[in-house]
Amino acid sequence: MQDTRGKLALIGAGPMGLAAAKVLREQGIAFQGFELHSDVGGLWDITAPRSTMYESAHLISSKTMTEFTDFPMRDEVAEYPSHREMARYFRDFADHYDLRRDYIFDAEVTATTPLGDSGEGWRVAWRDADGTHETVFDGVLIANGTLSEPNMPAFSGNFSGELIHSSQYRSAKQFRDKRVLVVGAGNSGCDIAVDAIHHGQSCDLSMRRGYYFVPKYIFGKPADTLGGAVRLPMALKRIVDGTLLRWFVGDAQKYGFPKPDYKLYESHPVVNSQVLFHAGHGDLTVRPDIARLCGKTVHFKDGTHADYDMILAATGYKLHYPFIDPALLNWQGDAPHLYLNAMHPERDDLFVLGMVEASGLGWQGRHEQAEMVARYIAGLRAGTPEAQALRSEKAGGFTRATGGTAYLKLARMAYYVDKATYRRAVTGWIKRLKKSDPTAKEPVPKAARKVAL
Repeated sequence: MQDTRGKLALIGAGPMGLAAAKVLREQGIAFQGFELHSDVGGLWDITAPRSTMYESAHLISSKTMTEFTDFPMRDEVAEYPSHREMARYFRDFADHYDLRRDYIFDAEVTATTPLGDSGEGWRVAWRDADGTHETVFDGVLIANGTLSEPNMPAFSGNFSGELIHSSQYRSAKQFRDKRVLVVGAGNSGCDIAVDAIHHGQSCDLSMRRGYYFVPKYIFGKPADTLGGAVRLPMALKRIVDGTLLRWFVGDAQKYGFPKPDYKLYESHPVVNSQVLFHAGHGDLTVRPDIARLCGKTVHFKDGTHADYDMILAATGYKLHYPFIDPALLNWQGDAPHLYLNAMHPERDDLFVLGMVEASGLGWQGRHEQAEMVARYIAGLRAGTPEAQALRSEKAGGFTRATGGTAYLKLARMAYYVDKATYRRAVTGWIKRLKKSDPTAKEPVPKAARKVAL
């Protein structure tokens, strides 16, 4: 067993892992990366072992609101890039910053075990084509993503047709000549329902609750690029944005969609214009929650029933860190309880990166999270007062950065934050930690560093 003290283990080479690799190197922190796939990109590479991409998948946020600030996407990339464009973007990012050289690819981490209290090291085990290995590292950074472990509901009864989770969906060819029921009307569920409308015999959409629908374009521009110059209190923001949605979307209830039983922004909105279009044209029937299954017949909770050849459960994903004891992550409820969704309250050698969701956060918001963590580690090693202040802050008790928003009590919302509140806290710590870094420079304005990719 090797002992690589001084190095950290970084698990994952998806976008969050790549961002972490970049900032760790900038801070002079040695690390060894591990990636299950043969290349970078994580779930955005549809060929990756645990990718949950499907052929028609695109970003639901615009490229300008999603890209890394210091690595903008090419001008010719579509405003809402496909998964292929995103996979290329992350490969180009890795090329530009020469990140692959610090990774072992086709390597599955199987166990991470602390040797004692914080600072005493971690034993990391993994397997690859050459067999099994163990190495001791100073600490562990987990960046293996949040969308790989299917959250498959248990249905009452038995279904004699095809029952799959959206993670098993790749191509609209799977719907050919089938009567399809999509369960779950989140962003993926609505996207996949549109595919089923075009390629299946019929498509119904089963919904447990209502959603707020946001069009991809407003006034001819990506919806997420509007506003933001003036930060409005949430109560006023709901009034303004709700008014815009009524103008551009109308009343989704007239198409059969249930009315949301919560306020705007208390759950992630659905960014999709086509599903309402098809519902309005009679191509899609909205159904309530499932009561039970019997053969190919699905009975719904409103007493109606219908026959289907396929049920596709677009019911989301669960956080999954199979290589570490959940107790070590300070798990509470449906997610680890970590300071700013990344930092353990007691340990300074264990971090989770990318376990954060917020409307409009983009990859830059996640890059900032990684930078905060990297600067914190560097500050601890240098013994700076700013790093000590952050250590005291996270050890003193904290709540999630919700900005006072009462998010729905759902597993997928358990690590949701308010973007403005979260980024203000993270960038605030970055600025404080920079005070002790004599090499810190102010970032070059984005307009002055257009990267030709």
